[in-house]
Amino acid sequence: MINLHDIRYVRLGTRDLAGAARYATSILGLAEARRTEAVAYFRSDSRDHTLVYFDGDPSDHTTAFDVTDADALAAAADEIDGQNLPVRAGTRDECELRHVAQFVHFTDPSGNGIDLVVGASDAGTPFAPPRDAGITGFSHIGLRTTDAARDEAFWTRVCSARVSDRIGAAPLLRIDAVHHKIALFPSTHAGVQHINHQVAGIDDVMRAYYFLRERSVRIVFGPGRHPTSSAIFLYYEGPDGMIYEYSTGVRTIDDETTYQPRQFPFAPASFCMWGSLPDIPEFRKG
Repeated sequence: MINLHDIRYVRLGTRDLAGAARYATSILGLAEARRTEAVAYFRSDSRDHTLVYFDGDPSDHTTAFDVTDADALAAAADEIDGQNLPVRAGTRDECELRHVAQFVHFTDPSGNGIDLVVGASDAGTPFAPPRDAGITGFSHIGLRTTDAARDEAFWTRVCSARVSDRIGAAPLLRIDAVHHKIALFPSTHAGVQHINHQVAGIDDVMRAYYFLRERSVRIVFGPGRHPTSSAIFLYYEGPDGMIYEYSTGVRTIDDETTYQPRQFPFAPASFCMWGSLPDIPEFRKG
Protein backbone atom coordinates (compact mmCIF):
# COMPACT_ATOMS: atom_id res chain seq x y z
CA MET A 1 0.00 0.00 0.00
CA ILE A 2 1.19 3.54 -0.81
CA ASN A 3 1.68 5.66 2.31
CA LEU A 4 0.76 9.28 1.50
CA HIS A 5 2.35 11.67 3.97
CA ASP A 6 0.89 15.04 3.06
CA ILE A 7 -0.57 17.02 0.22
CA ARG A 8 2.16 19.07 -1.48
CA TYR A 9 0.86 21.27 -4.33
CA VAL A 10 -1.73 21.69 -7.04
CA ARG A 11 -0.93 22.68 -10.63
CA LEU A 12 -3.57 24.40 -12.80
CA GLY A 13 -3.49 25.31 -16.46
CA THR A 14 -4.81 28.73 -17.50
CA ARG A 15 -5.12 30.80 -20.68
CA ASP A 16 -4.60 34.02 -18.70
CA LEU A 17 -1.45 33.55 -16.62
CA ALA A 18 -1.15 37.23 -15.75
CA GLY A 19 -4.75 37.40 -14.53
CA ALA A 20 -4.46 34.15 -12.54
CA ALA A 21 -1.23 35.34 -10.92
CA ARG A 22 -2.81 38.65 -9.99
CA TYR A 23 -5.75 36.80 -8.42
CA ALA A 24 -3.45 34.47 -6.46
CA THR A 25 -1.70 37.37 -4.76
CA SER A 26 -4.29 40.15 -4.51
CA ILE A 27 -7.39 38.03 -3.81
CA LEU A 28 -6.21 34.67 -2.42
CA GLY A 29 -3.40 36.28 -0.44
CA LEU A 30 -0.62 33.91 -1.51
CA ALA A 31 3.00 34.98 -1.89
CA GLU A 32 4.61 34.70 -5.32
CA ALA A 33 7.60 32.37 -5.00
CA ARG A 34 8.89 32.77 -8.55
CA ARG A 35 7.64 33.34 -12.04
CA THR A 36 8.68 32.68 -15.61
CA GLU A 37 7.00 33.55 -18.88
CA ALA A 38 4.92 30.35 -18.72
CA VAL A 39 4.67 29.39 -15.01
CA ALA A 40 3.90 31.18 -11.74
CA TYR A 41 4.50 29.60 -8.31
CA PHE A 42 2.81 30.67 -5.08
CA ARG A 43 3.41 29.97 -1.40
CA SER A 44 0.92 29.64 1.44
CA ASP A 45 3.20 28.25 4.15
CA SER A 46 6.73 26.85 4.66
CA ARG A 47 6.64 24.75 1.49
CA ASP A 48 8.49 26.01 -1.59
CA HIS A 49 5.14 26.37 -3.33
CA THR A 50 1.63 25.00 -2.97
CA LEU A 51 -0.12 26.45 -6.03
CA VAL A 52 1.13 26.69 -9.60
CA TYR A 53 -0.57 28.35 -12.53
CA PHE A 54 0.92 27.51 -15.92
CA ASP A 55 0.13 28.56 -19.46
CA GLY A 56 -2.03 25.71 -20.72
CA ASP A 57 -5.41 24.05 -20.89
CA PRO A 58 -7.61 25.17 -17.94
CA SER A 59 -8.83 21.57 -17.58
CA ASP A 60 -5.25 20.35 -16.99
CA HIS A 61 -5.00 19.82 -13.22
CA THR A 62 -2.47 17.90 -11.12
CA THR A 63 -2.42 17.34 -7.37
CA ALA A 64 0.75 16.18 -5.59
CA PHE A 65 1.36 14.15 -2.46
CA ASP A 66 4.59 13.42 -0.57
CA VAL A 67 5.94 9.92 -0.02
CA THR A 68 8.91 9.16 2.22
CA ASP A 69 11.83 8.29 -0.04
CA ALA A 70 13.00 6.95 -3.39
CA ASP A 71 12.32 3.34 -2.44
CA ALA A 72 8.77 4.20 -1.43
CA LEU A 73 8.33 6.06 -4.71
CA ALA A 74 9.52 3.07 -6.76
CA ALA A 75 7.21 0.76 -4.81
CA ALA A 76 4.33 3.19 -5.36
CA ALA A 77 4.94 3.20 -9.12
CA ASP A 78 4.83 -0.60 -9.13
CA GLU A 79 1.61 -0.56 -7.08
CA ILE A 80 -0.06 1.87 -9.49
CA ASP A 81 1.12 -0.10 -12.50
CA GLY A 82 -0.41 -3.17 -10.90
CA GLN A 83 -3.75 -1.36 -10.90
CA ASN A 84 -3.50 -1.02 -14.70
CA LEU A 85 -3.27 2.76 -14.43
CA PRO A 86 -0.90 4.82 -16.59
CA VAL A 87 2.20 5.81 -14.59
CA ARG A 88 5.49 7.37 -15.60
CA ALA A 89 8.58 8.82 -13.94
CA GLY A 90 9.14 12.55 -14.21
CA THR A 91 12.04 13.76 -16.33
CA ARG A 92 14.89 15.81 -14.89
CA ASP A 93 13.40 18.97 -16.42
CA GLU A 94 9.98 18.18 -14.96
CA CYS A 95 11.52 17.59 -11.52
CA GLU A 96 13.24 20.97 -11.73
CA LEU A 97 9.94 22.61 -12.66
CA ARG A 98 8.29 21.02 -9.61
CA HIS A 99 11.26 21.65 -7.30
CA VAL A 100 11.39 18.00 -6.24
CA ALA A 101 14.11 15.34 -6.35
CA GLN A 102 11.89 12.73 -8.04
CA PHE A 103 8.26 12.14 -8.86
CA VAL A 104 5.95 9.79 -10.68
CA HIS A 105 2.78 10.91 -12.41
CA PHE A 106 -0.39 8.89 -12.88
CA THR A 107 -4.11 9.35 -13.31
CA ASP A 108 -6.57 7.93 -10.80
CA PRO A 109 -9.49 5.79 -12.05
CA SER A 110 -11.55 8.92 -12.85
CA GLY A 111 -8.65 10.52 -14.76
CA ASN A 112 -7.43 12.99 -12.11
CA GLY A 113 -3.76 13.84 -12.55
CA ILE A 114 -1.65 12.90 -9.51
CA ASP A 115 2.04 13.41 -8.74
CA LEU A 116 3.78 11.42 -6.00
CA VAL A 117 6.94 13.27 -5.00
CA VAL A 118 10.06 12.88 -2.88
CA GLY A 119 12.63 15.50 -1.95
CA ALA A 120 10.26 18.44 -2.33
CA SER A 121 11.86 21.77 -1.49
CA ASP A 122 10.86 23.92 1.44
CA ALA A 123 11.11 27.68 1.15
CA GLY A 124 13.62 28.30 3.94
CA THR A 125 12.06 31.66 4.79
CA PRO A 126 8.84 32.56 6.62
CA PHE A 127 5.66 32.92 4.56
CA ALA A 128 5.11 36.64 3.94
CA PRO A 129 1.70 37.20 2.33
CA PRO A 130 1.02 40.23 0.14
CA ARG A 131 -2.17 40.83 2.14
CA ASP A 132 -3.16 39.56 5.56
CA ALA A 133 -5.76 36.92 4.73
CA GLY A 134 -4.82 34.93 7.84
CA ILE A 135 -3.68 31.93 5.78
CA THR A 136 -1.86 29.25 7.75
CA GLY A 137 -1.42 26.78 4.91
CA PHE A 138 -2.68 24.72 1.97
CA SER A 139 -4.80 21.99 3.55
CA HIS A 140 -6.97 19.89 1.24
CA ILE A 141 -8.30 19.28 -2.22
CA GLY A 142 -11.68 18.36 -3.64
CA LEU A 143 -11.50 16.01 -6.62
CA ARG A 144 -14.24 15.06 -9.04
CA THR A 145 -15.08 11.38 -9.36
CA THR A 146 -17.06 9.62 -12.05
CA ASP A 147 -17.58 6.62 -9.74
CA ALA A 148 -17.35 7.42 -6.04
CA ALA A 149 -17.37 3.82 -4.76
CA ARG A 150 -14.64 2.77 -7.20
CA ASP A 151 -12.45 5.77 -6.41
CA GLU A 152 -12.98 5.45 -2.66
CA ALA A 153 -11.72 1.88 -2.95
CA PHE A 154 -8.65 3.07 -4.90
CA TRP A 155 -7.71 5.80 -2.44
CA THR A 156 -8.28 3.64 0.65
CA ARG A 157 -6.98 0.26 -0.53
CA VAL A 158 -4.09 1.48 -2.69
CA CYS A 159 -3.16 4.89 -1.25
CA SER A 160 -3.66 4.41 2.53
CA ALA A 161 -6.43 7.01 2.92
CA ARG A 162 -9.16 6.44 5.51
CA VAL A 163 -12.79 7.48 5.29
CA SER A 164 -13.71 10.08 7.90
CA ASP A 165 -17.30 10.65 6.80
CA ARG A 166 -19.50 10.39 3.73
CA ILE A 167 -22.08 12.82 2.38
CA GLY A 168 -24.27 10.66 0.22
CA ALA A 169 -21.77 8.82 -1.99
CA ALA A 170 -19.04 11.47 -1.50
CA PRO A 171 -16.26 10.29 0.85
CA LEU A 172 -14.10 12.67 2.90
CA LEU A 173 -10.68 11.03 3.22
CA ARG A 174 -7.84 11.58 5.68
CA ILE A 175 -4.17 10.63 5.29
CA ASP A 176 -3.16 11.93 8.72
CA ALA A 177 -5.09 13.17 11.78
CA VAL A 178 -6.78 16.04 9.90
CA HIS A 179 -10.42 15.15 9.12
CA HIS A 180 -9.82 15.20 5.37
CA LYS A 181 -7.09 16.00 2.88
CA ILE A 182 -9.03 14.58 -0.11
CA ALA A 183 -12.74 14.86 -0.82
CA LEU A 184 -14.31 13.00 -3.75
CA PHE A 185 -17.43 14.55 -5.28
CA PRO A 186 -19.51 12.77 -7.94
CA SER A 187 -19.28 14.46 -11.34
CA THR A 188 -19.41 13.73 -15.04
CA HIS A 189 -15.70 14.43 -15.53
CA ALA A 190 -12.35 14.50 -13.74
CA GLY A 191 -10.61 17.55 -12.31
CA VAL A 192 -9.93 19.53 -9.18
CA GLN A 193 -13.28 20.56 -7.70
CA HIS A 194 -12.03 22.97 -5.02
CA ILE A 195 -8.84 24.05 -3.27
CA ASN A 196 -8.73 24.74 0.46
CA HIS A 197 -6.51 27.04 2.50
CA GLN A 198 -6.76 27.10 6.26
CA VAL A 199 -6.95 30.47 8.02
CA ALA A 200 -6.25 31.22 11.64
CA GLY A 201 -9.78 31.89 12.90
CA ILE A 202 -13.39 32.87 12.30
CA ASP A 203 -12.44 36.54 12.15
CA ASP A 204 -10.33 35.78 9.05
CA VAL A 205 -13.28 33.99 7.41
CA MET A 206 -15.58 36.93 8.05
CA ARG A 207 -13.03 39.54 6.98
CA ALA A 208 -12.61 37.54 3.76
CA TYR A 209 -16.38 37.54 3.22
CA TYR A 210 -16.53 41.34 3.22
CA PHE A 211 -13.22 41.70 1.36
CA LEU A 212 -14.44 39.44 -1.47
CA ARG A 213 -17.85 41.09 -1.67
CA GLU A 214 -16.27 44.54 -1.98
CA ARG A 215 -14.21 43.28 -4.92
CA SER A 216 -17.17 41.58 -6.65
CA VAL A 217 -15.69 38.10 -6.28
CA ARG A 218 -18.50 35.58 -6.59
CA ILE A 219 -19.14 33.85 -3.27
CA VAL A 220 -20.62 30.41 -3.92
CA PHE A 221 -21.12 29.04 -0.39
CA GLY A 222 -21.03 30.44 3.13
CA PRO A 223 -20.05 31.68 5.50
CA GLY A 224 -21.12 28.44 7.15
CA ARG A 225 -20.06 25.49 9.25
CA HIS A 226 -19.57 21.91 8.05
CA PRO A 227 -21.23 19.35 10.33
CA THR A 228 -18.72 16.72 9.14
CA SER A 229 -15.38 18.40 9.88
CA SER A 230 -16.73 21.19 12.16
CA ALA A 231 -14.83 23.72 10.04
CA ILE A 232 -16.16 27.23 9.52
CA PHE A 233 -15.90 27.94 5.80
CA LEU A 234 -16.24 30.31 2.87
CA TYR A 235 -16.13 29.21 -0.80
CA TYR A 236 -15.59 31.61 -3.70
CA GLU A 237 -14.84 31.54 -7.40
CA GLY A 238 -11.39 31.99 -8.91
CA PRO A 239 -9.88 32.02 -12.40
CA ASP A 240 -11.25 29.53 -14.94
CA GLY A 241 -14.16 28.75 -12.62
CA MET A 242 -11.96 27.10 -9.95
CA ILE A 243 -13.52 27.17 -6.48
CA TYR A 244 -11.35 28.23 -3.54
CA GLU A 245 -12.16 27.81 0.13
CA TYR A 246 -10.98 29.41 3.34
CA SER A 247 -11.77 27.41 6.46
CA THR A 248 -10.81 27.22 10.11
CA GLY A 249 -11.38 24.88 13.03
CA VAL A 250 -11.23 21.57 11.17
CA ARG A 251 -11.46 18.61 13.52
CA THR A 252 -8.74 16.02 13.93
CA ILE A 253 -9.16 12.28 14.39
CA ASP A 254 -6.50 11.15 16.82
CA ASP A 255 -7.72 7.65 17.74
CA GLU A 256 -7.69 5.45 14.65
CA THR A 257 -8.74 2.40 16.69
CA THR A 258 -12.16 3.65 17.75
CA TYR A 259 -13.27 6.17 15.10
CA GLN A 260 -16.14 5.10 12.86
CA PRO A 261 -17.08 7.01 9.67
CA ARG A 262 -20.48 8.67 9.75
CA GLN A 263 -23.01 8.66 6.92
CA PHE A 264 -24.68 11.99 6.15
CA PRO A 265 -27.53 12.31 3.64
CA PHE A 266 -26.81 14.22 0.45
CA ALA A 267 -28.71 17.35 1.53
CA PRO A 268 -27.87 21.03 2.15
CA ALA A 269 -27.83 20.53 5.93
CA SER A 270 -25.03 17.97 5.53
CA PHE A 271 -22.83 20.64 3.96
CA CYS A 272 -23.76 23.52 6.29
CA MET A 273 -25.31 23.29 9.75
CA TRP A 274 -26.07 27.04 9.76
CA GLY A 275 -28.35 26.97 6.71
CA SER A 276 -26.16 28.41 3.95
CA LEU A 277 -27.08 26.94 0.56
CA PRO A 278 -24.29 26.09 -1.91
CA ASP A 279 -24.12 27.46 -5.42
CA ILE A 280 -21.68 24.67 -6.34
CA PRO A 281 -22.91 21.96 -8.75
CA GLU A 282 -21.23 19.05 -6.95
CA PHE A 283 -22.73 20.15 -3.62
CA ARG A 284 -26.26 20.40 -5.05
CA LYS A 285 -26.57 16.95 -6.58
CA GLY A 286 -24.87 13.66 -5.90
